[in-house]
Amino acid sequence: MVDSWHAADFRPPAGLANRHVQTLLPRVLPLPVARTRQEILELPDGDFVELAWSQPEPSSADAPILVLFHGLEGSIESPYARELLNVAAGLGWRAVLMHFRGCGEHPNRLPRAYHSGDTADACWLIGQLSHRYPEAMKVAAGVSLGGNMLAKLVAERGGQDLDLAGAIVISAPLDLAACADTLSQGFARVYERHLLGSLKRKMAPRLARDELPLAIGPEGLAALDSLRAYDDAVTAPLHGFDGAEDYYRRASAGPLLAEVALPTLVLHADDDPFMPPALFERFPTPSAAVRVELARRGGHVGFVEWRGGRPSSWLARRVACQLEAWAAPDGLVRWPGGQTISRSDS
Repeated sequence: MVDSWHAADFRPPAGLANRHVQTLLPRVLPLPVARTRQEILELPDGDFVELAWSQPEPSSADAPILVLFHGLEGSIESPYARELLNVAAGLGWRAVLMHFRGCGEHPNRLPRAYHSGDTADACWLIGQLSHRYPEAMKVAAGVSLGGNMLAKLVAERGGQDLDLAGAIVISAPLDLAACADTLSQGFARVYERHLLGSLKRKMAPRLARDELPLAIGPEGLAALDSLRAYDDAVTAPLHGFDGAEDYYRRASAGPLLAEVALPTLVLHADDDPFMPPALFERFPTPSAAVRVELARRGGHVGFVEWRGGRPSSWLARRVACQLEAWAAPDGLVRWPGGQTISRSDS
């Protein structure tokens, strides 16, 4: 095991260790109330994304900021979104979720959608936050698809070129082709059908109105039976890729981990049903700025532990600990176990 890999301290409760149980539990447990302020952020190409700001917001303009990127077909209603925004706000942070195009309350304007390697909107948002809050420390977190996007962004633009002190990548499909294949097998087909159904419901009306430059029509869309088929017929041609394989190759962030210069925490469960096992053995050794914490159990964005006499989110607790460590005023980036690096060296 390379130095960048560490064992996560997550321990599932007795009887709740199964990866599918862990994946589905957050959807049935009580969640914090989502008190948010909505904002439309205009984009340079004439489209927009919808932001959800956790309320109440800090009064100080230099309060640290957490910006969160959700997963495929996620939103402010996703359990992890509520948990992570709530925990950041509880620490006194300004917390905001960016909905990918078309994932908020309104369909986006342009004949396009979003995808796992689509970093431009996130980069624009971070730049806008830099102008609004120049003195605030900023940390970004990405979950699942949003995690792959964020890892790709910090590999391409991190270090001195991005106004972030750190990044947190959670349950990310860093090898998109392998993850698409995994989702088409066994019980994971349940998750694939759920995601595919959501994508189709959103895309079908746009195809019926002839809004999109695609060869496929509503009937062809309805016949697609896998995420790979959807990416080949919709995602890839809509965003300039030469089919699903080209999209997966160019958008997967795993091969770029060796190039990351920004302090980046990667949280992953080896039993994630969306991913092949031993995912990180497929990639080059991550850079010294990357810390990968692997849990044997945890499912996909699950990580439900037993704490205080009830099921609780280890993920929210781990993120909170990292945010507190990174907010220390001495300019050091802290990892568990006492390791520190200077932000100026990252």
